Amino acid sequence: MTLERVQRGLAILVGLFVLYTAATGPFEGLIQRALFLAFVTCLGFALFPLGAGKSWRPAGIAIDLAFCAVSVAACAYVVVNYDKIMTTLPWATTFDKALTVGLVLAVLELGRRTVGIIFPILVLLGLGYALFGNYLPGPLRHRGFDTAFVTETIFLGDLGIWGMLTGVAATVIAAFVLFGALLLHTGGGQAFMDLAMRLGGQQPGGAAKIATIASGLFGMISGSAVANVATTGNFTIPMMIRLGYPRPFAAAVEAVASTGGQIAPPIMGAAAFVMAEILSVPYLTIIVAAILPAVLFYLSVFMTVHFVALRRGLATVPEEEMPAWASILAPRRVLPILCAIGGLGVGVWMGRSISTSAFYGIVGLLIAFVATETGRLSLREMATKLLNGLEDAGKGLVIIGVLLAGAQVLVSMINLTGIGVTLSSLIVNLAGDSVVLVAMIVGLVCLIMGMGLPTTAAYVLVAAVLAPAMTVVGVDPLAAHLFVFYFATISVITPPVCVAVFVGAGIAGTNWLPAAGEAVRMGAVTYIVPFLLLLYPGMLLGGSPLDILEALAAGLVLVLAVPALLSGARLFGRKSLDITIYAVVIALAIYPQPVTPFLALAILLTAHFLGRVNRRALA
Repeated sequence: MTLERVQRGLAILVGLFVLYTAATGPFEGLIQRALFLAFVTCLGFALFPLGAGKSWRPAGIAIDLAFCAVSVAACAYVVVNYDKIMTTLPWATTFDKALTVGLVLAVLELGRRTVGIIFPILVLLGLGYALFGNYLPGPLRHRGFDTAFVTETIFLGDLGIWGMLTGVAATVIAAFVLFGALLLHTGGGQAFMDLAMRLGGQQPGGAAKIATIASGLFGMISGSAVANVATTGNFTIPMMIRLGYPRPFAAAVEAVASTGGQIAPPIMGAAAFVMAEILSVPYLTIIVAAILPAVLFYLSVFMTVHFVALRRGLATVPEEEMPAWASILAPRRVLPILCAIGGLGVGVWMGRSISTSAFYGIVGLLIAFVATETGRLSLREMATKLLNGLEDAGKGLVIIGVLLAGAQVLVSMINLTGIGVTLSSLIVNLAGDSVVLVAMIVGLVCLIMGMGLPTTAAYVLVAAVLAPAMTVVGVDPLAAHLFVFYFATISVITPPVCVAVFVGAGIAGTNWLPAAGEAVRMGAVTYIVPFLLLLYPGMLLGGSPLDILEALAAGLVLVLAVPALLSGARLFGRKSLDITIYAVVIALAIYPQPVTPFLALAILLTAHFLGRVNRRALA
């Protein structure tokens, strides 16, 4: 049996496990999580083999099999001893310690192979701090914990590796990853791309706007900015280059648009589910609060593309390359998507769990897919598409499962040692009671801590350590978590470790540094919008209608003014006058007093109108 067949078989098995537990309900907490982690670790070592293509591959096989064996043994031990673990306070034996070390090392090694060395180093630092932090001087010192107590925390309970993050990955996130994979493989992916081409292709900078729309639609489902760049970017970046767009610009557009998918409901890179669990609020509360910032983000990218396209004369997509509306709106394209979303909505409306609602969406998708493709595709072809969806879901869950399990170990050590509270106190002492200063420090630290990490793992890390610093100075917990989430997310386009830009630049065949500069400019509003969450409660779509309108007005000012300022768009042709107008309206927008956002928007729209009239008179 070839390695490819093993990979495909294990991936489909993981997909079937997720489908079964979404349909019937998960097993008991620790059992569900242990089974899930056993599946994804075995699949992970098959997908990312050690020493592939090297002369020492036989040694790599032995190491991979050893990691698989210890992972399965540790997970099986938890399944068999579930009642004992949950009903007593078990003492850690030498055997327990050995299983814990083996399982943690397996998870960290998979983390190293999938996302690099930064993540496992962070987890090891957390473990080292728990074991040896009592030797540190000053406020970072804690009372100290021995190996037995750390083992009991990590392995013999539901606070360590079997904690909430692993539970969310094994249930809600897994169900939505499967939902998204099946949706894309049953025609949703092509439907999204065709819709993006039709909506944006004929506008100035059409190819860049196609990338913005398509990447947003894919990002809302896929849950990974880097994976989104690698998939949609292989289509959109060559299109932009072929139409004469600068290569760094093409790479930046795709990277930024793909990143935006992580802050756009309903999935938000899986962080929406984790955030709901951490805050103990309904999932719908999270996605409603995230709607307006996400809309502002994509409007800002759109406007930046528009201003740059007008200034540089970027081409539109030729009409002959555009898909016909009849093809886009054909029942076989539209019905599976509508039925999938409808099934999901019905589940939520009926009060079912989120994973069960995702299963309803999958059922609606499958019924519509079979109904619309019968007679057009053979049973074998339809089965192949569905199996490919199961396979992709299984493979996609490896990184999510491994990272959240590792992150759960780190979070358990943060909670055990109290380092999160300590760091929050240090930040507050440094910034005083100033919400803005605390937010600026937290935002900067989030950018640094999020570099090189996937969105969800970055959010979990900064939420555990930095969000408490904001709540201490009176920030609403939901606003605080969205704030740190946005800054952790945009670290993938922020130099020097801008992973999404690296991938986009590789596809575009250009140096990453100019692409990173374009990406920072393209996503500039995203660095400001999180502060609006703190200044305007209406940004979360809460409060009175006037609160929401004020937040919307402030956001629109930033969306129009910042891209225009950074792209060199002119109102009256006099640079100093234009910059002054932009600076004034931006200052008014971020000064949260009654009527100032409306005043700023009125000034900007008036200046824009007079500028257009002036240009016409000169023409």
